[in-house]
Amino acid sequence: MSTSDFTTTLLVDQTPEVVFKAINNVRGWWSEEIEGDTEKLNDEFNYHFEDIHSCKMKLIEVIPNQKVVWLVLENYFKFTTDKTEWIGNKISFEISVKDSKTQIVFTHHGLVPAYECYNICHDAWTSYIQNSLGSLISTGEGQPNRAGKPRTADEERLMSEEK
Repeated sequence: MSTSDFTTTLLVDQTPEVVFKAINNVRGWWSEEIEGDTEKLNDEFNYHFEDIHSCKMKLIEVIPNQKVVWLVLENYFKFTTDKTEWIGNKISFEISVKDSKTQIVFTHHGLVPAYECYNICHDAWTSYIQNSLGSLISTGEGQPNRAGKPRTADEERLMSEEK
């Protein structure tokens, strides 16, 4: 793994089983507007947020209570010149037990500082994993994108720039 790939780590008190189920509940922590299946090997789903970001993901590795890997099949950012950003990237969630807690290591392989979207994506992924997924795991309630409403400060900034 390249050290420049975006990674964030989360420790929670819940079991690997609870964590695995929450990760696969993508509507519960990323966006209520996910279309498609998000739980089994070879499932494909679409994410979209307004006319700012959309992507298509495929689950290419699913090891219950241990690991989930998505492959980015398609991606669109309204705000980037390079329309290939994210395409072919892998996004992994590695689950392990560490000091009687469950650890999630989230890595967006290929999300590097040279990307136009890096700062926005870094902040958005950090918020989704640390806050929304963490909350879903700990309380049963995440903070996903609501239909038509910006989720992060960066998304709100982008929305205001569009107007």
